[in-house]
Amino acid sequence: MSGPPPPVVFGDELKDAFKPVNAWVANGIAWLDDIQAFYRERAAIEKEYAGKLNSLSKRFYDKKSKKSASLTVGDTPQLTPGSLESASLTTWTTILNTTEQLASEHDTFSTALSLQVADVLKSLATRYDDYRKRYESLSTKLLEERDKVYGDLKKAKSNYDLGCKGVEEKRQKVDKSFDASKAKAQKSYQNELTEMSNVKNTYLLQLAATNRHKQRYYNEDLPEIINSLQDLNETRVAKVNGLWTLSSTLETTCHQNAISHLNLQISEIARNLPVLDSGMFLKHNVAPWTEPPSFVFEASPIWHDNPDMVVDEQAQVYLRNMLQKSRRGMDGLKGEVERRGKEIQQLSERWNSIKMDESQAQKEVDVVRSLVYSQEEILPHAANLLTWQVEIEVIVNAVGDIARGTQSHNFKSTTFKIPTNCDLCGERMWGLTSKGFTCTDCGYSCHSKCEMKAPANCPGVLDKAGKKALREERKQLSVANGGGSEIDLLGSGGLTRTNTTASTTSTLAPRGVNAMGTRMTKSPSISGASIASNASSTNATPPPTVSTSAAIVAAPPPRRVLAPPPDRYIASPALEDSRPSTPASTVHTDSATETGKVLYAFAASGENELQVSEGTVVSILDDDGSWMTVRRPDGQEGLVPTSYVEKIASTPRVSKRGPPPPVKPRGAKKEKKVRALYAYEPQGEDEVPMGAGEEFVVVERDVGGWVRVRVVGGGEGLVPGTYVEDV
Repeated sequence: MSGPPPPVVFGDELKDAFKPVNAWVANGIAWLDDIQAFYRERAAIEKEYAGKLNSLSKRFYDKKSKKSASLTVGDTPQLTPGSLESASLTTWTTILNTTEQLASEHDTFSTALSLQVADVLKSLATRYDDYRKRYESLSTKLLEERDKVYGDLKKAKSNYDLGCKGVEEKRQKVDKSFDASKAKAQKSYQNELTEMSNVKNTYLLQLAATNRHKQRYYNEDLPEIINSLQDLNETRVAKVNGLWTLSSTLETTCHQNAISHLNLQISEIARNLPVLDSGMFLKHNVAPWTEPPSFVFEASPIWHDNPDMVVDEQAQVYLRNMLQKSRRGMDGLKGEVERRGKEIQQLSERWNSIKMDESQAQKEVDVVRSLVYSQEEILPHAANLLTWQVEIEVIVNAVGDIARGTQSHNFKSTTFKIPTNCDLCGERMWGLTSKGFTCTDCGYSCHSKCEMKAPANCPGVLDKAGKKALREERKQLSVANGGGSEIDLLGSGGLTRTNTTASTTSTLAPRGVNAMGTRMTKSPSISGASIASNASSTNATPPPTVSTSAAIVAAPPPRRVLAPPPDRYIASPALEDSRPSTPASTVHTDSATETGKVLYAFAASGENELQVSEGTVVSILDDDGSWMTVRRPDGQEGLVPTSYVEKIASTPRVSKRGPPPPVKPRGAKKEKKVRALYAYEPQGEDEVPMGAGEEFVVVERDVGGWVRVRVVGGGEGLVPGTYVEDV
C-alpha cells in the first residue's frame, strides 16, 4: 500500500516563475465559477423535481378522494363505509405520502446545495482571487524595488563614467599646459581625481548592494511569494474537496437508494489530494534554470581602473562619513524591521490556524489583508537596511573600522539666509536655494555636496561664544593658508590657493570666473580691502584688467509663481500730493570716523538690510566682521555684507548734491523700457510699487512671469509681467 506523495515546494524548484504560477493559480480560482454554476443548476433541477413531485402527489390525492367510495364499496352501497378505505387505497395513500416526503427531501437538498455549496463557492472564488491579486501586487512592488536598485546602479555607473571622463580631460590639460599654468592644471586634475574616487566608491557600494538585492529577490522574496501562491492553491483544492464531500453527503441523505453510487463518488473525492494537482503541474513545468550572474565592476572605457576600493586619505574621509551614516541609519531602522517581521510571522500563524474553518471566513479576510499590507510596508525598510549592511561590510573589509574613536559632526539641514562660507571648500552659501548642513554641536557649516567630505573632527557641544570663536579660528586659518579649503588645511596633499595679484584679476577670465579658473560667488572670499592692500604692496599700477568685482553679478531671487491677474492687485491711484518727493539735492553732514566704497551691488532681502549700488560711498557705523551697519548718502541706514564694502580713509565732509547720473558709454545698447498699465502694490520684499503710466528700465524679462525693472533714481525689483507694456 503506497503512502502519501512527498511534499512539493515551488519556491525551491521553480526559479523566477511567478508569472506561470500566478496564471495557474488564477485558472484554478476561476474554475470555482464553473463548479458553482454546476451546483446551482443541480439545485434548480432538484427544486423543479420537488415541485413536480408535489404537484403530482396533490393531483392524485384529489382523484383518489373522488373515487375512494366507489373503489372501496362500489357505486351503490347498501351501507356507507364512512372513512374506511380499502387496503389498496391505503397502500396508494402511503405511496402518495411517500412521494410528498421525497419531494420534501429533494427541496431540502436543493436549498442545501444552493446555500451550503454554491454560495460558499462564490464567496471562496471572490475571496481567493482577492488574495491572489494582492500577492500579484506584492510581486509587482518587489520587482519595482529590484528595478529601482538596478536603476540606481546604472546611474552610479553613468556618474562614474562621467567622473572618469572628467579626470582624463583634466589630465590632458595638464599634459598640454605650460609652466605658468602647470600648477593650476595639476591642482584641477587632483581635485577631479579625488571627486572621481568618491564617485567610484559610490559605484562599488551600489554594485555590492545591487548584487545582494538581486540575490535576495531570487532566493528569498520571490520564492516566498511563489510558495504562498502554492499554499493558496492547495488550500483552495482542500476547500473544494470539503464542499464536494458536503454535497455528496447531502445527496446520500436524500437518496438512500443510491448509497452505493454515492459512496463510490465519495471515495473518489477522498482520493483527490491537493498535492496531486500540484505534482502534475510541477511535472510539466520544470525547466532548466540558471541564476543570473552577479554584477561586476566595469572599468570605464576612458579611465582604465581596477575594482579595488580607493582608500587614500581623502577617500577615507568620505568612506568614514559613509560608514557612520550607514550605521546611524541601520541602528534607527533595525528595530522597526524586526518588529514588522514578528508581526508578519504572527499574522501568518493566525491565518494557518483559521483558513480551513469556513465559519471564520470574515476573520480570514482581515488577517490576509493585514498580512499582505505588512509585507508591502516592510519592503522599503528592509531594502534600506540591506543596503546599509552591505555598505558597512564593504567599507570595514576595505579599510577597517575607520570610524572608531572619531567624533562626527551632528549635521542638520539648513537654509542659509545670510552670506555664509562653507567651512570645507570656502565657497559662499546664501539664498533660499542654497541649502546645506550645520553641526548643531560646534556650528560647522558646509554645502550639501560637501557633507560627505567633512572631516570627523567635531570638538563636541559648544555654546554660542565657543561656536563663534571656532568659526573665527577656521576663518583665520583659511586666510593664513591662502583661502584654501579645509581639505587643504588638513594636509591632504592637495594644492593650496594663494591670493596674488594674478589670482584676483585677469585679462582672459570670463564673467564670474577668476584667473585661477574658480567660479566666483556673489560675495567673494577676497574682500576689496585685501585687493587694495595687494595692489599697494606691489608699488605699481595694476594693468588694465577685468577685476573680480566687475565679474560679480547678483542673481535675481527665484520666482516660482506667475504674476497675478490685474483685477486682483489693482490699487486706487495715489493722490499727487501724497507721493514722496525726491529733492534734486540734499545737504547731509557725515560725522562718521570711517567711510567705505561699495564694491558690489547688493539687493536687500531681509528686514534690516539696505540696498546699495556699486561705487556708492557709505558711512560705516558698525562692523561685526560679517555684516556692516552703514548709512547711504540719502540718510538711509541698514546692513550690508562686510565683504561688499572696501574701507577707505574718511574725514567729515559735506555732500551738497546727489551723485551725478552715470555716463552711458559710447556705442552702448539702448535701454528697453516698459510702462505700467495698472497700479500695483508690492506683495513681497523683492517687488516694487508702481502707478499707472509710470515707466521703468527693463533689467531682465520672464522671471517666472515677472519682469525685473530698475526704478528711476536707483533700485531694482520685480513687477507682474501682465501689468506692463513695452515703450
